[in-house]
Amino acid sequence: MRMLTRTILGAAAVIPLALATPGLAAAAEPTDVTYAFAVDGTSVTDTITSAADGTLSCATSLAPAPDGVLPPLEDILGPGQTLYDSGDIEPGTSTQTVSDVPPGSYVVLATCALRDGDATEAMWVSDYPGFAEYMATVLPWTVYTVQQASTVITVPEAAPEPAFPSLDDLAEAFGS
Repeated sequence: MRMLTRTILGAAAVIPLALATPGLAAAAEPTDVTYAFAVDGTSVTDTITSAADGTLSCATSLAPAPDGVLPPLEDILGPGQTLYDSGDIEPGTSTQTVSDVPPGSYVVLATCALRDGDATEAMWVSDYPGFAEYMATVLPWTVYTVQQASTVITVPEAAPEPAFPSLDDLAEAFGS
């Protein structure tokens, strides 16, 4: 029961969007959605490419991956996720960006759901061991696994500010 509760809460970022956002959907294909993750400073960007016939409700979230190791599925599905971005994605290429990410290693989980009227047609989920299989047992939708560029990302420590200005900065400050 605990696993079911954690999964439902963990998927809470995308399920309300999927239930509230109507779209015009045709038959969904496993290759309709791709994800690519990138780190830039303290931001993690998910580039989502959609060939789906309709608007997708998507969410990109981060969960700690201590020492760069994927945590067990039950550890990442649960309440308290604060590092995420979500919203509607039109066909084509769009991005979701999670900003102000503290330094460390994270697993990136991405989900997109396609609706047809009042029913969700399909869901595309990150390639994470056991994630698609588990989602298929708790949600009555077709669930596709999306291959992605990376599973674990690392947000580096910010470079410390120098204690003393460089000679170039001093020369510029004094006009020499």
